[in-house]
Order: sequence, then structure tokens, then C-alpha cells
Amino acid sequence: MKLWAISDLHLGHEANREALARLAPRRGDWLILAGDVGEREEHLELALDLLGRRFDRLLWVPGNHCLWSLPSERGQPVGEAKYLRLVEICRSRGVLTPEDPYPVWPPSVGDERPVRIAPLFLLYDYTFGPDSVPPERAVRWAMEADILCADEALLKPDPYPSRAAWCAERCRISEERLATVVADGHDTVLVNHWPLRRDVTELPAVPRFVVWCGTRRTTDWHRRFRARTVVHGHLHIPRTQVVDGVPFEEVSFGYPRNWQNRRTLEQSLREILPRGVNEGA
Repeated sequence: MKLWAISDLHLGHEANREALARLAPRRGDWLILAGDVGEREEHLELALDLLGRRFDRLLWVPGNHCLWSLPSERGQPVGEAKYLRLVEICRSRGVLTPEDPYPVWPPSVGDERPVRIAPLFLLYDYTFGPDSVPPERAVRWAMEADILCADEALLKPDPYPSRAAWCAERCRISEERLATVVADGHDTVLVNHWPLRRDVTELPAVPRFVVWCGTRRTTDWHRRFRARTVVHGHLHIPRTQVVDGVPFEEVSFGYPRNWQNRRTLEQSLREILPRGVNEGA
């Protein structure tokens, strides 16, 4: 039995939908979907229906593209209401979300503590910029290099006054839940679409995009909450980085230009538990 992870399927692209249809089944295994399945509800439904037949259990967290409110969808739920609508779609198919109890991963030989897999939804608060750039100036700083994330127009924070305020509330909720998990004697696998640390967020081509990539509130969560592994996507740069002995796994598939002629979706799946083929990668 294995725990796999993938993010950024971006099923709005036909090539990505075709790649998903070719994915071989892994009955008995679990799969983490770490955000950005697509921009529309039908993208999420397609992924859950197909992958639900290929894996025994699915776990989902939202990404920024999942939460976009497109001009063609006027009158549809936005912000937190849209997120909760996606949670309903997942639950209708038995898929676990950040709103559900964290499942216990079956113990392996030699495990000192049980492991809970913690799907998180934490957003970002513009604090990933340099120390010299305060959060309130971060977007302007990015725009000085002609970088502007579409979230500024499409990711609505309603009913919160800002995405940063929504992020703060999501961090508060998750901190309380994770503290209980650790107090009960469990280790964790932390799963979020956005990276939990600034220093694993390297973007050589667009360095100032970093301001839309996370929050400094979570910098020490891998230690505080006894993470065996931290899983994230968003960057479209799949890799393993180790911080304080904890693997941080960027597991994105990406747009067709990111993967075509380089790797298949099959090759992009990342084994998270038990630690094996990726360890030390």
C-alpha cells in the first residue's frame, strides 16, 4: 500500500485530460490531489470520477485556479462559498478535504508514532517577498518587474476583506487542529497547494511571483507538527528539498509546456509513503 501525490493537473488543457485518461490504476493505494485540478467544477468532477476508480482513497486540497471566479460564471458562488461548493463535490464522492478528519495512515514496521495525513487550505498573505518589502507593497513590487498574478482579479476572498485575512483565518483553524493531532501522539504528512516555506520557493524565471506563493506563518510547521513529509504544488517545478531532515515534495504536473517531451503523468506521480524512490532525490 502506497501514498502517492500529484498537483496542478490543469485539466482545462486537452493534453492534460488525455494524459489523465492514460493513467494506470493503482488499486489499494491512496492519492493526494494537491490543488489546481482545473478552473471549473467539471474539471474537478472529471478528475475525481476517473481517479476514484484507479485509487482506493483520494485526498484533495484546493489551489488558486480551483477558486477562480471566471467572468463566464457570473452568479455562481465566489470566495469561501465556492470553496465549500468544491468540498461538497468531493464529499459526494467520498474524497477527503481540509474540512474532514485527518485520516490515519496504516503503520509500517518500525514506526514509533502513527501518522495522520493533514490536507490543508492556507492561501497566502504577501509575506514571501524580501524582508525589505512589506506585505502591503508586495504586489506593487512584483509589478515593477511586470509580474501580476491573475488571482488579483479572479480569486475573490468573500466574505473576508482580503486574501490575507482569509489566509490568517485558515492558518488559525489549521493550527488548532494540528496541535491536537500532535498532542495525541501522531506524526503528520502536511499537504497544501502553496509551499509552507519561503526558502523552498525558488522561481528562477519569475522570482517576484513569490509574493503569491505562501505565508511566513507556516515557516516552522514542519517542526511544530512533526511532519514526516510536506507536500505542495503551485510552482510547476517538481523536486524534493530537505529542510531539518523533512522532505518538502513539490509534486506538480503543470501546463503542457511544463511536461510534454519531458515526462508523463505516470512518471510525475510522487511516492510519499512509505518513503522509497524519492528519498534523497
